[in-house]
Amino acid sequence: MPILESKAVSKHYGVYKALQDVSLQFFENEIIAIVGPNGAGKTTFVNVLTGLLKPTHGEVAFHGKSIAGVGPVTLAKLGMARAFQLVQIFPQLSVQETIIAAVISQRNMQYNFWSNVGSKSELIERALEVAAIFNLDKKMAWQASYLSQGEKKLLDIASAFALSPEVILLDEPTSGISTGEKRGIMDTLMAAAKLAGIKTMLLVEHDMELVAEYSTRIVALAEGKLLADLPPNEFFNDPELQATIIGKRVNHA
Repeated sequence: MPILESKAVSKHYGVYKALQDVSLQFFENEIIAIVGPNGAGKTTFVNVLTGLLKPTHGEVAFHGKSIAGVGPVTLAKLGMARAFQLVQIFPQLSVQETIIAAVISQRNMQYNFWSNVGSKSELIERALEVAAIFNLDKKMAWQASYLSQGEKKLLDIASAFALSPEVILLDEPTSGISTGEKRGIMDTLMAAAKLAGIKTMLLVEHDMELVAEYSTRIVALAEGKLLADLPPNEFFNDPELQATIIGKRVNHA
């Protein structure tokens, strides 16, 4: 059984068809890159997969159970988490507080978090454990606003990892990061996924060199439709397919 599945998913906004009949299955031990030119439907597809949007038609299933429109909080409790393209951290919180905030959101402790966090040794221990995976354990007391852009990105992703998901979806994990930092971020992510027991990882990514290097499977969308679902070697051996995906992206830059 697939761990995550979209079944003939469509999403319409009036007459505009953002997604059209997209059926995909995702399995354990996969790193799936979701690619496509601007306007391809990637964000809409991700929003449907992660419960932010309910599909107009079709179904999304996680472990065989429908999750269409359940919302990211419920989905996180079921075992799937998402880190967004734009860093979501609260700049005035410390690294430790940011990660703890994610942990308590999963454990329904948000109403008493601020008053007694100091006594929650278990939460602090969990935060330190997650921070260490991302090499942030030496900066637990740092205010998040003082971190580098790359560290802020890692902290945002660490907050998603703190939810102990089986499946994690990363929306442009290297956006806003310098070229020199990108591979370091990706290497950290891959190592973190293994340490955290992540079963399946989905990446929305524009950098095709990173897609080629780190993914085990590439899903390409164009104009709301599924264009390709291929292993990297087949995808990158198809010049026409690359022109459709990369060419349009460059033209819209």
